[in-house]
Amino acid sequence: MPDPRFKVLTSASTSGPGDAGRTGSWRVERPVIDYSRCTPAKSGKPSCHLCWLYCPDNVVSKAIEPTIDLEYCKGCGICAEECPVEAIKMVSEEEFIAGGNDE
Repeated sequence: MPDPRFKVLTSASTSGPGDAGRTGSWRVERPVIDYSRCTPAKSGKPSCHLCWLYCPDNVVSKAIEPTIDLEYCKGCGICAEECPVEAIKMVSEEEFIAGGNDE
């Protein structure tokens, strides 16, 4: 039973983009992987995966060719910072969409 000294508050808003951990439309930059530089993709072996290890939102897969779940990626850039071979580049959402690459 709730403590009677505290009022229980509930949200009157409805679900929208960004709810339940989804990024929505507010991400400024997105990570793009260059598989020709990515160590696991080049070697075909499960190696490196520092992008997977350091991602705070756990949106990078630990596959031979890592993928990033852009529905949940916040665009923090930690994966790009930690990549020892600079295979991940942060690209502005505007530049990405202007290039005709929108999903």
